[in-house]
Amino acid sequence: MLNNIGLPGLLLIAVVVLVLFGRGKISSLMGEVGKGITSFKKGVSEGTKELEDETESTEAARDVTPADKGKEKDKV
Repeated sequence: MLNNIGLPGLLLIAVVVLVLFGRGKISSLMGEVGKGITSFKKGVSEGTKELEDETESTEAARDVTPADKGKEKDKV
């Protein structure tokens, strides 16, 4: 059903939305959508950075055993 809309249908829908809501309301709505997209991208990049930081810190802290630990057990 929605596959057959085409350009004239989209223009008609845009005109109806413009008449119903007005230019000011639509521009403020688009501004809010832009802020939401920007916030989402910022959150994704911060989450990715946080995961990378955790991975780096766990890799650096994995090997904490001394190299000659086996020799100390034999001496005791």
